[in-house]
Amino acid sequence: MSDVTAINNLVEKHVALKKEIAKIIVGQTEVVEQILLSIYTGGHSLLIGVPGLAKTLMVNTIAQTLGLDFKRIQFTPDLMPSDILGSEILDQDRKFKFIKGPIFSNIILADEINRTPPKTQAALLEAMQERSVTIAGVNYKLPAPYFVLATQNPIEQEGTYPLPEAQLDRFMFAIELKYPSIREEIAIVKATTSDVKNEINALLSAEEIIAIQQLVRRIPVPDNVVDYAVKLVNSTRANLEGASDYVKQYIDWGAGPRASQNLILGAKAHAAIKGKYSPDIEDVKAVALGILRHRIIKNYKAEAEGISEDAIIRELL
Repeated sequence: MSDVTAINNLVEKHVALKKEIAKIIVGQTEVVEQILLSIYTGGHSLLIGVPGLAKTLMVNTIAQTLGLDFKRIQFTPDLMPSDILGSEILDQDRKFKFIKGPIFSNIILADEINRTPPKTQAALLEAMQERSVTIAGVNYKLPAPYFVLATQNPIEQEGTYPLPEAQLDRFMFAIELKYPSIREEIAIVKATTSDVKNEINALLSAEEIIAIQQLVRRIPVPDNVVDYAVKLVNSTRANLEGASDYVKQYIDWGAGPRASQNLILGAKAHAAIKGKYSPDIEDVKAVALGILRHRIIKNYKAEAEGISEDAIIRELL
């Protein structure tokens, strides 16, 4: 199959996936699209939203439509690394046997990742980066494809362990879930308070998702698009010579090189689902908010004036 045909097939599959997901999830189209983009590129996502916005249901539904294994890990203050990675036990023959933890799945929902201590957070983030874990000196590969979708509650920060910037940088997208509109909430209430259950069909397989990830990597990118993405990321760095007064006024630290890489990967995937064979600057702009919002650190002046990360990024686009 040629890459042109593969992209045309991806456009059809993407539309069908969104329709299938919409059987269960009402609205949240941008959120679903960003999660799918991160899956097509092999990245991880951080879902930020208040309780009750169907984060778990959304990830579970997406896993079903993609034909992947799904595990949910509820992060708590007493969770240990071995609880998620697995541990060795002594079997009947008095030999050590490794019992795999919930991390050995295709899609992991790390629920309230900021509720667990840094030791357990680090164990998960190592698995995200390396796609493998080492237990008692033995390296175990995680199944492919492998995605971590972590959630955070932006309201309650008491008694939490906020992710350090270096660990936030491991996530490709930071996706904000907002409240549904009145019309959407009416549809949600009607759907969830009846005895009608919609069946979800698996439209893809693990092998097809890996093929999509390889296809996205092969998409050519014009030099002017790479130039725009790198300059956009560079413009967030307040400590550089030539930084704009606006950036110096409101930003303490800007995004790193991983942001530039993710902008190009995200733009490639965004172009592919729109049926384009090469991304343009508009595709970079389409994914910029989700990729940059967790990578820039505002200063006290931006906090005092109520200026959000999204407002700063829009100013720079």
